[in-house]
Amino acid sequence: MRFPPGKLEPELLAQLLAENVIEDERVVIRPAVGRDVCAIRMGETCLVAKTDPVTFATGRIGWYVVHVNANDIACVGARPKWFLLTALLPEGHTDEALVRGIWGDVRSALDAIGCALCGGHTEITVGLDRPILVGQMLGEVAADRLVDKAAMRPGDRVLLTKGVPVEATAIMALERGRELAANFPEETVRRAEAFLDDPGISVLPEALAACAAGEVHAMHDPTEGGVATGLWELAEAAGCGLHVDADRIPVLEPGGAFCRHFALDPLGTISSGTLLICAPPKDAEQIATAIQATGTQCADIGEVRPREEGTTMRRGGKSGPIPVFPQDEITKLFA
Repeated sequence: MRFPPGKLEPELLAQLLAENVIEDERVVIRPAVGRDVCAIRMGETCLVAKTDPVTFATGRIGWYVVHVNANDIACVGARPKWFLLTALLPEGHTDEALVRGIWGDVRSALDAIGCALCGGHTEITVGLDRPILVGQMLGEVAADRLVDKAAMRPGDRVLLTKGVPVEATAIMALERGRELAANFPEETVRRAEAFLDDPGISVLPEALAACAAGEVHAMHDPTEGGVATGLWELAEAAGCGLHVDADRIPVLEPGGAFCRHFALDPLGTISSGTLLICAPPKDAEQIATAIQATGTQCADIGEVRPREEGTTMRRGGKSGPIPVFPQDEITKLFA
């Protein structure tokens, strides 16, 4: 059986990771399903490391690759500091304009978050039809301020920032703009392209605001598989259950309309730019208020439950398991 595009099946990934042995006790966040970074204790500081590719988008790909890596660094309460980039460029389609465009986007994104480009690798690669960028990012956080999903507890409130699907809205506009322009006003398509900046795919500001406002037990940046898969990953990483009211999740326009046009489920469509936060009830309201004070909406969408209660979602008046999308809905655009 050949696997479809998207993430590996969680069961297979869990089996592979279970074979991995780390003897160094300084590695305090270790690889597992739903854990997107590693954290290494260095005295009173933790060094946080992350790697992530960008494969779906070509427009503004340099902007994407910086922020999708920085988001996961932010999700453990750290600040991005150093970045390395591997750029695989398509044979027969690469010219100076493409290279300079990617470079400019990477530089502007790094400048926006105060992170330094420290190295990497570039090559023109046989067999590609689009650029693929792989980022590697390092960040720092005081060891006693590290946010580890293992701290999640039943009773914690689940908060969600911005809405869905931020990243997918921009991808649809940038990749299928001509088709969308034939069905929607041009101004609507242009506004969707700008979703990279407004509401933006960076979650760094709201992550820092949350950590400053109260006790945060976990944060997660849902990417491939959308917010539904992100919720399941969050529960899996913490060994907890979740109950979520999907009708409380804001669906941003025109992203919702675009998803209906392409027959995509917005809850299973790539959602960088949305941040999931788990916090004790005593702090959840003030965290939400602090995030809203930055100009970013924040909704309370559910509760952490004991593991034996499983992961459930109420949607349209019906309850069932939280759906998992191992193949992101956005891949339908590239089939």
